[in-house]
Amino acid sequence: MDRPTKPYSEVKAMLGDASAAWEHLIGYIRFHYEMDENWAEGKPTHKHFNNLFIKRSGKALLSLHLRDGFFLVSVTLGGKERDQFEEQRMTFGETVRNIYDSAETLHDGKWLGFEVRNDSLIDDIIHLVQIKRRPNRKIPPKDIEKCGRLDIGMSHDHITKYIIT
Repeated sequence: MDRPTKPYSEVKAMLGDASAAWEHLIGYIRFHYEMDENWAEGKPTHKHFNNLFIKRSGKALLSLHLRDGFFLVSVTLGGKERDQFEEQRMTFGETVRNIYDSAETLHDGKWLGFEVRNDSLIDDIIHLVQIKRRPNRKIPPKDIEKCGRLDIGMSHDHITKYIIT
């Protein structure tokens, strides 16, 4: 069920040390992509309690699942995207290559899941996002205030701090 986005103060408290990685990833996506963000919550006892789905035109870019002290990132790579990954395989870290190799190939692609507790995997996840979809934002950086919703508590300073060009 889609709900209003949780205030970032609550997200940050929940994520703890992983909040810097969250800011880095969300800041990159919001700066480089025009995407729809759907915040979904379930019952607190349910395993899919706090989730952020990032998609455009019905196609998912990735999904983020918040937990206490960390978050999970899910990325699905289709056929062409898997070919691109294989071509660029050695540019990814060993952890990402191992997760890719161990993922089962289903009819809709390989579903990759990452447990993020710090910034160590974020650059590789951003690289996967770039393979999945080229950045589509056409707003120049000087107009960063127009670059999307800042309602997960990320201020202008947070977004500009974590921009990767």
